[in-house]
Amino acid sequence: MLSLPAAEKLVHAFVFSRIDYCNALLAGVSNSILTKIQFVQNSAARILSRSHSRDHSTPVLESLHWLPIRFRIDFKILMLTYKALHGLAPTYLSGLLTFYTPTCKLCSADLRLLCVPPARLRSMGDRAFCCYAPKLWNSIPLEIRDSASLNVFKANLKTHFFRKAFL
Repeated sequence: MLSLPAAEKLVHAFVFSRIDYCNALLAGVSNSILTKIQFVQNSAARILSRSHSRDHSTPVLESLHWLPIRFRIDFKILMLTYKALHGLAPTYLSGLLTFYTPTCKLCSADLRLLCVPPARLRSMGDRAFCCYAPKLWNSIPLEIRDSASLNVFKANLKTHFFRKAFL
């Protein structure tokens, strides 16, 4: 019998490596596609917890501290966004993001918001990093956006998404 830590490492190596590979491409896709990927994650969680297939998967995901797929995708995109804004990502990503600077003195000037460029195509343009990342960035609280380091940002962001997913 495989121990729980060993089984969890195997799941991360074989399941999450496939889910996380280019998961930024899954941003904004239809719920039917996300449901199929969520099913894979739920199955992996049930295998690890040795729960029955009829048991609800949400408590299992919560006990394993796994974000649901939709939040996991947004988490990865926001991590890339933070890195791009702080010079920790390739310059081609940093060049896609610009801070919002109002023409007159407004309260929103201190909120560290990003400009959301208009998308040329409604179906695919909204999913592009240059459009999707600023929308996500502007939707998270200022306390998270103002994190001093990547580790603090990561911890606060995961806590934020964990609360949204499970509370």
